[in-house]
Amino acid sequence: MIELYYWTTPNGHKITMFLEETGLSYTIVPVNIGTGDQFKPDFLKIAPNNRIPAIVDHEPADGGEPISVFESGAILLYLAEKTGKLIPADLRDRVEVLEWLFWQMGGLGPMAGQNHHFNQYAPEKIPYAIDRYVKETGRLYAVLDRRLSDREFVAGSSYSIADIAAYPWIVPHERQNQKLEDFPNLKRWFEMIQARPATVRAYEKAEAFKDQVLDIEKSRSLLFNQSANTVNR
Repeated sequence: MIELYYWTTPNGHKITMFLEETGLSYTIVPVNIGTGDQFKPDFLKIAPNNRIPAIVDHEPADGGEPISVFESGAILLYLAEKTGKLIPADLRDRVEVLEWLFWQMGGLGPMAGQNHHFNQYAPEKIPYAIDRYVKETGRLYAVLDRRLSDREFVAGSSYSIADIAAYPWIVPHERQNQKLEDFPNLKRWFEMIQARPATVRAYEKAEAFKDQVLDIEKSRSLLFNQSANTVNR
């Protein structure tokens, strides 16, 4: 049994997508980041960076005590290795998957996240910041579009955790001031992933929490006002 500490963010969707795709048994533990659940001591024991998602695997492969994992990329890799699914066994193919997994973790996610922040949430609209992150998001879309010009999936001919990592960050493309029509290969890939039954089921899981959507004004200090003092208090 996998215990998934989850909220309805792109990084949260990554893990439900994987779990639905592979059929692993799991239960969701909601972590409402708008009300401060991410700072509760029990959650911090498994996710010291106070971010979702995190998991606890109660049946690890070594048969020992439960294992907790935080950071969405680390979780995807852990679960792929646990199941032997959505990651190639071949060395060279595996390297490609890991390259694009880390590309998403280090590039697409953080840059699109800053795009969201300065476009949607910042109390002051700063043209330089908005322009910077909209352009960088577009550049990363173009990188992915070019990558998909001669292959079905991000890391080749097989669906993998590289695709799962990237997809949820493309879902809010309109909020990122991007048009999928400008990236035809990316658009084809996006629509293919969107139609997968496991993707549909994963996003349906989020519906259970739609009545708890963030009130950004009330949640602003929790989400955007953290500092070293927050960690050390």
